[in-house]
Amino acid sequence: MFELVRPRAELFQEWSEAHREWGPGLHEDGFGITSDDEVNTVDGFRDWVARIEHGPTELWWIVEEGEVLGGIALRAADDERVQSVGHIGYGVRPSARGRGVATWALGEVLLRAASLGIDPVVAFCLEDNAGSVATLERHGATLEAVEQHGTARVRRYAIRSGVRFVHRSTVGTDYS
Repeated sequence: MFELVRPRAELFQEWSEAHREWGPGLHEDGFGITSDDEVNTVDGFRDWVARIEHGPTELWWIVEEGEVLGGIALRAADDERVQSVGHIGYGVRPSARGRGVATWALGEVLLRAASLGIDPVVAFCLEDNAGSVATLERHGATLEAVEQHGTARVRRYAIRSGVRFVHRSTVGTDYS
């Protein structure tokens, strides 16, 4: 069973396994890592966890039986980054893709967004990311535009409350 857990320093090894699988230099959506974060040492990781605990974005790791499968982020309605990166960002490690991990996590976080009054929820994905397109559309996302963001073409979606596929179970979800 999947669960959402808040990032915490004692999960350094579990998180590091997922991080290594992505590969060096690759962006990991949903984790909130910036170019200034040093996350490959215990001390650097601890500093990063402390920073994201107090940031404007809510972050969770998607975990199954102690294994970190991915991450998902929810930005506040008034966060200036929403117009360029959306309210929600998520990523699933390569070995866990194709199992419904992102679809489940997105459903859970959409419930959280609704409880905060975020409507519609804005999400972006790369134009050629068929898995993410399917995940968003499964939740009733409506394509609003295809935009050029630097060298990447991205799809901008809106997910309105009451339109999406809603997961009923929040077992294992820690929104505290």
